[in-house]
Amino acid sequence: MYAIVEIAGQQFKVEKDRKVYVHRLEAEEGSQVEFDKVYLVENEGQVKVGTPIVEGAKVTAKVLSHLKGDKVIVFKKKRRKGYAKKQGHRQYLTQLQIEEINA
Repeated sequence: MYAIVEIAGQQFKVEKDRKVYVHRLEAEEGSQVEFDKVYLVENEGQVKVGTPIVEGAKVTAKVLSHLKGDKVIVFKKKRRKGYAKKQGHRQYLTQLQIEEINA
């Protein structure tokens, strides 16, 4: 069983007991969060597609931790102009464990 759900503005394919990294959520570690924007649910070959969301469906997840992603280096350069700019960025993430998919 899997579902396509919107979490923090992005769509994810989630399954029970799967861990997912999403953009930082405003929730405490160890707490339960529910997502009700479920766009598709598949259960043993039977597929429900929402218009735009599946009515009555929700996904429950547990917040495992808050962390920072890998560093991304942004390097800009214009040749023969003496212009070079280096920046780094680390995205704030939340690790979720999918507990239950209700369809």
